[in-house]
Formats: sequence, C-alpha cells, structure tokens
Amino acid sequence: MKTRAMLLAQRYGTHMSDTISVKSSRATSIRGSTSRAESLIEGREADIRSRMRYFSLQQHRQPSPLLGYPMDLSSPGLAPSCVAEASRAMAGNKSLSENYAFAGMHHIFDQHTASVTSIKFANDDKSRVACCSMDGSLSICQVIPSPATVICVLKGHSSGVSDFRWSLSNDIILSTSLDGTVRLWQVASGKCMRVIKDPHEAEVLCCYFQPLNNNLFVIGDSKSYVCVMNVSTGKCVKGGTSKVFGRVLSLCFEATGRVLWCGDDKGFIFSFVCDLATGKTTKAKRVTVCENHPVTSITSRMWMNRESCDPSLLVNCGVNALCLFSVTSEDGGLAFKKKFAIKQRKEIVRSTFCPLMSFRQGACVVTGSEDMCVYFFDVDRDQKACLNKLQGHSGPVLDVCFNYDESLLASCDTTGMVIIWKREQR
Repeated sequence: MKTRAMLLAQRYGTHMSDTISVKSSRATSIRGSTSRAESLIEGREADIRSRMRYFSLQQHRQPSPLLGYPMDLSSPGLAPSCVAEASRAMAGNKSLSENYAFAGMHHIFDQHTASVTSIKFANDDKSRVACCSMDGSLSICQVIPSPATVICVLKGHSSGVSDFRWSLSNDIILSTSLDGTVRLWQVASGKCMRVIKDPHEAEVLCCYFQPLNNNLFVIGDSKSYVCVMNVSTGKCVKGGTSKVFGRVLSLCFEATGRVLWCGDDKGFIFSFVCDLATGKTTKAKRVTVCENHPVTSITSRMWMNRESCDPSLLVNCGVNALCLFSVTSEDGGLAFKKKFAIKQRKEIVRSTFCPLMSFRQGACVVTGSEDMCVYFFDVDRDQKACLNKLQGHSGPVLDVCFNYDESLLASCDTTGMVIIWKREQR
C-alpha cells in the first residue's frame, strides 16, 4: 500500500494518496472491529445492488453457442479500462504476459505418498503454504526464506483428505475427508482441536469458511447435502442444511458472505442466500453448466473499486473447459461469458483468479489441467488467450494458488508432487 500510495502521489498529488490511506484504514478496521465491518458490508452491498440494477436495465442477451445459456454482452470489461493510469503504474507499465512470466522452479515438495488434492497459501502470507493429500494427511510448508522446509504434517484422518481451508487469521485449518469427518487443526501446535462427523454419515468432499464469520463453515458431502456448521458447537445450524442434485464437489462464498454457490457432479451450480448471524441458507438459483459433467471448482471475484466492477465466477467443469460467468443478481444468478480450453474429464481440477488482477490492465486466471500443465489465461482476450503454460509435472495438475503478492505460484498433481514456481526475472 505504501508503494501504491507513493506512485499515486507522484502522478496525481497528495489528494489521491490520502484516498488510498482511507481505503487502507478501512481494510484494517474490518479485521479489528465487528461493528465497523457490518457498516462496510452494508456499503458494499449497496454498491452491489446498484451494479445489479445496472445489469437488469442494460443487459441484452442472446443464446451462447458454447453452452446454451444467456451470454452477458453489455457488462464492462472484467479488467480496469485502458485509462486506469493508477493500475498501470502499480503494474510497472508491463504487459500482462510479462507480469505472469513464471518459469523457474523455486522448490519441489514430495513428502506425500498419494495424490495432492488441494494447495493454498496462507492469507496475506507469502511464505507459508499448506496442502492436503489422499494419503490422509496435510502438510504445512515454509517456502521463504530458503531453504524451503516442511514445518509440520497433520495426521489424524483415516482416509484421503479431499479439501481444506485456512481461517482468516491463519491460526486454524479446516479439513474434510472421505472418512466422513471434518477436523479443525491448530496451526501453531499442529494438533487437532475438534473432530466433527458429517451429519449424514457421508464422505465430506469440500469446505469453506464463512468469510466474515469464521465461527461458521460450510461442507458438501457425497449424499448431495450442503451443511452450515458451527465451529464452537460442532453441530449443523438450524436451517443450514440443503440438498442439491449430485455429490457436492465445490463451494464458494462471494465477498460479503451473503451468497454461497455450490457445484455438483451432475453439472449444476446452485446459489444460496445466507444469513450471516444464524447461518440459515435459502436456495435461490440453479444454473446448468453442462449436464452430467462435474463442476469441480468455483472461485468468486467481486471487485469493489473505483476503476472496475464486474462480479464474476471462475468455474472448472469436466468438459475440457474453464468457464467464466458474470454474477447478474443479488441472489447469485449467473450469465455465461466465455470458456477456455483445457484438458479435464475425470479429475477434480481447480483454478484461481490472480490476486492482483485489479491493479493492472487485463485480467489473468490460472488453472490446472489433466495434460500435466499449468495454464495462464487473459480473460479479456478473445483470441490467443493463453499467456503462459508451465510444464514440469508428471501427472494431472489438480490445484494452483498464488501467494498474496504473486511472487510465487504453487501447483500440485496426482503423483503427490508440489512445485513452487518463481517469477522470471526480466
């Protein structure tokens, strides 16, 4: 933020720098004060409502030749416009291809003996990364400073670990397993704090913390149930259980925590409106991505800044496609925008938005693929959208993630290998 403020001050004077300072202090207040966080949520929701009214008034649709649902033709570009001088200054006036020129390997981890299903850097932390595996364990690693090391291995699940999440403060890890349990781990000690059984005695396939209330989390299981659970009690909250059509493979909240999306193995995405205080969920919308093909990953990006606003979902589907959707209503309605070709038919492959995408012209997403490659796509390009392709894995790449400043990228595969990629120096 200091660097950004300095760049803006040089270009625009002190007034713009003061504006950035206000935004920074507001972000800090979210972490420190619940009351101020609620007021900020209301403000953000008002902006979202205004945006959705724009969609409903201005949007013209025609059938998509790709997947057969309405295509959003009128929304602004996903990235800041060409006149967004502040974003270009933050990006160092480099092209999007130059910004995502990852090439060298910083480190390779191979401590797991089975497929590594998910990998995530800690929130606002560029040095710690965690991953989970079908060998029944999770590991926490430190990648900076060198040499990279495995800090601890979390053991306790009796079957493969399907998914996990860091808490907002990075002090707790939530994990789900095919053994039908959810575990809460204390990061500092590496000890299991609580074991919670699935309410329906099913395999637990995915999880997600409530963004603004980490005392609540959501799980999806193999019996098609989506359940909101309470960390303190270990029980499902009243009104927090819903059933969808297939096995729940992916979950994602939007930024305010008011809308939850889930994807199943039948090819559908469902949206739910959530009560932040009680955890009660109400089913709202259903979108068919591609019937009978699994929706394996959902990632949300709802920008709220002065340069661009286009709430979007990034979706992996087992039809050899990475799909981009626009969020068109307050209750999570979606409109298809475009898709990118990858290899995905059998595996649960995941993708992510780049964390600094709002600070530069163009917008980049990264995904794994069953052809053992990591792909970078510019979502604003209609032709030659692939910016970069990383090769080095010996099995299908299942998940990818950045640290918060995009200096490192992590990817994992079905052989149990984790590769930490570093940005190419130019």
